[in-house]
Amino acid sequence: MEPVPPGEQAPARSYRSSRREEQARRTERRVIEAATSVFVAKGYAGTTMRAVAAAAGVSVPTVELLFGTKARLLKAAIDVAIAGDDEAVPVLERGWTVAALNAAGAEEFLDVVAGVLGPAQARSAGLVLAVFEGSAADPGLADVAEQMIAQREITADWVVDGLTAKAALRTGLGRQDAIDTVWILMDPALFDRLVRRRGWTVERYQDWFARSAGRLLIDDTPGSVHHRRRTT
Repeated sequence: MEPVPPGEQAPARSYRSSRREEQARRTERRVIEAATSVFVAKGYAGTTMRAVAAAAGVSVPTVELLFGTKARLLKAAIDVAIAGDDEAVPVLERGWTVAALNAAGAEEFLDVVAGVLGPAQARSAGLVLAVFEGSAADPGLADVAEQMIAQREITADWVVDGLTAKAALRTGLGRQDAIDTVWILMDPALFDRLVRRRGWTVERYQDWFARSAGRLLIDDTPGSVHHRRRTT
């Protein structure tokens, strides 16, 4: 019996492999969606792998095989919530960053950033707060909390660099102070207090973020480039 040429077998194998990969990805998405709902509703301490598995319609071993620990499951849910999808593309390498960097000025730059930040906070703030809620009692979650803090600093650093390419910082305001200012303005706890507790819309939060960042960071003294743009 002559062997079948490899080229004739490859498409079938490729099809089966692609189908399995897509099935696995759909299962992972379902688990992350279920985990997001359970974490937001019950907090980190009140969430169990069994509850997530039940909500996703899969077995506990399936959840454990995909994510290992509850802390890693929460981190995966946060990553998807921040990005808005499960594509393996870092947030700062997505199309919105090009639009921000090509903005005509500092105000437009901040508007683009705020337009991405608002929906990301709406999707992820509750999950991120669950991290800090449980980090004191769970060493694995403490590591996730540190990762979240570091990631926010990276984003704040990027925002300041993009902003200073379009306008000068206020006199006496150093770069690190500017980064720290953006870092605290991006704190999900502020979003939670303003939107979930004080009844703000996401759009009002976005406007508040953009205008606050502008007032706190940008040189607005008479004669400055930014001041001339705002008054003309």
